[in-house]
Amino acid sequence: VGDMMTMDMIIMCSVMMLDSVESVLPYEYTAFDFCADEPEKRPSENLGQVLFGERIEPSPYKFFFKKNLECQRVCLKSYNTEKAEEKAKLDFLKKGMLLNYQHHWIVDNMPVTWCYDVEDNQKFCNPGFPIGCYVTDTGRAKDACVVSADFNDKDTFYIFNHVDITIFYHVVENEAAGARLVAAKLEPKSYKHTNMEKPDCKGPPMSLNNKFNGEVKIPYTYSVKFVEDKQIRWASRWDYILESMPHTNIQWFSIMNSLVIVLFLSGMVAMIMLRTLHKDIARYNQMDSVVSSAQKEDAQEEFGWKLVHGDVFRPPRKGMLLSVFLGSGTQIFIMTFVTLFFACLGFLSPANRGALMTCAVVLWVLLGTPAGYVAARYYKSFGGEKWKTNVLLTAFLCPGVVFADFFVMNLILWGEGSSAAMPFGTLVAILALWFCISVPLTFIGAYFGFKKSGIEHPVRTNQIPRQIPEQSFYTKPLPGIVMGGILPFGCIFIQLFFILNSIWSHQMYYMFGFLFLVFIILVITCSEATILLCYFHLCAEDYHWQWRSFLTSGFTAVYFLVYAIHYFFSKLQISGLASTILYFGYTMIMALIFFLFTGTIGFFACFWFVTKIYSVVKVD
Repeated sequence: VGDMMTMDMIIMCSVMMLDSVESVLPYEYTAFDFCADEPEKRPSENLGQVLFGERIEPSPYKFFFKKNLECQRVCLKSYNTEKAEEKAKLDFLKKGMLLNYQHHWIVDNMPVTWCYDVEDNQKFCNPGFPIGCYVTDTGRAKDACVVSADFNDKDTFYIFNHVDITIFYHVVENEAAGARLVAAKLEPKSYKHTNMEKPDCKGPPMSLNNKFNGEVKIPYTYSVKFVEDKQIRWASRWDYILESMPHTNIQWFSIMNSLVIVLFLSGMVAMIMLRTLHKDIARYNQMDSVVSSAQKEDAQEEFGWKLVHGDVFRPPRKGMLLSVFLGSGTQIFIMTFVTLFFACLGFLSPANRGALMTCAVVLWVLLGTPAGYVAARYYKSFGGEKWKTNVLLTAFLCPGVVFADFFVMNLILWGEGSSAAMPFGTLVAILALWFCISVPLTFIGAYFGFKKSGIEHPVRTNQIPRQIPEQSFYTKPLPGIVMGGILPFGCIFIQLFFILNSIWSHQMYYMFGFLFLVFIILVITCSEATILLCYFHLCAEDYHWQWRSFLTSGFTAVYFLVYAIHYFFSKLQISGLASTILYFGYTMIMALIFFLFTGTIGFFACFWFVTKIYSVVKVD
């Protein structure tokens, strides 16, 4: 990457998977029967690239540095519709054009971009270009067919069988003679070459009538031009792609919106902590033997949260499951924080392909120890004694659900012949990482968690549970849980839109600074919203706060799921049963991870709050 270029150096375009906004299924370059290079050893791919189906292959598009080429022949593909095998290849190519599948090429690790004008005289640079396009039987030009008036025959496919490649470079000063590539742009075109051996790249477009039967010949050609550009430096060569995506203003609006929510919640929590709670605690602690028992009862009746001090640390129902969720949530929280921190430092930029996912998976595997420790520690504090069951569930329950979902999705990808289908060897490698590294580390963490004494609570728990009075509608569990997820979701939904765009609409995501800031805001908002609702429920003498605090904050994942469904129907053009199942299958994985992540934040915030307020109250 970034090697010095000299006159005798060969430059080669590498090709990646082809994808479409109308289908979740990516395919390898060779699946569409394009011109292929002689079999060479593929560049090695990291785990993240394999998970996303990014298969990089060498292509036959090769040229010498600073040597311009005009209408060079690559290969000729012939299809006879009377032969079943050749007809199947042609039909698959037509299907790719109908669903607007996009090429993705790389030169010197730079995406080859197709730049075109959009609204307000702005230029958009897309790191991909279409196979071709289709004009419907009613004469409507779909997708890229709108770029030329020559694409006008009804019920006809137009294949982009020629590309004009422009390579921008600058000569490096104060170094050995040579230059660096700073940009690679491309313009797809369609030509029906009359002379197949010596094409001239002139004439009408290459059309394929949908009802045509017989032999079809498709010649592929390319032209190359080198242009010196002294303005673009090698260090900032990605900027022209990123700047064409007008996200920054919307992102700042999102951040300001989130900060307003955080300030509002912080003010509410501060008011409770500094005014209400301070007054309550002062009153309780000033009570002495001089005050009559009747006055003491009146004061206690006035402030409900003090009355449940003997029950507030009572072990919750299903404490085993809650402790397992807390362990997995801690693992996800630390993994997310470290991954985003490294991304902010630039280690996981788009230029480093697959690095983000690789980093996340490796961190998750290595963070089995804190997962086991947290689950064991809280399970012990809940009075649990089935430590073997606890450690096994921590190691296998949540990861097992995610892996089972992922495996089913992978079977569908295998069945569809997609490049995103994970090879059997990689699947075995992931299982080995899970069973041979993550599981033993979880057992080690659980060993230290159980060995340590249980968490000491500031107040004793009564033997007989206190009866919870009749609750109003707003202090019942379900309404509080539903309300709890609204504000955290309000902080992230704009950022969520861009993340979903990067995953499903194949747009480049690079704003990790914004994402890390939103991550911090989300943690604060989940904590404060849960503390507020926890205080109101304690005042209503409802001491079942453990599960409620987890579910209150975790309910943000339900809003995430609802938004993902809305995004699918309103923003995406995905068609086909397999693509729909894949979308919702992967969305369920993301929702589960988000549920564990936000729920754990809410529980720890509420646990700290409850421990804090009861530790400063004198209990008779």
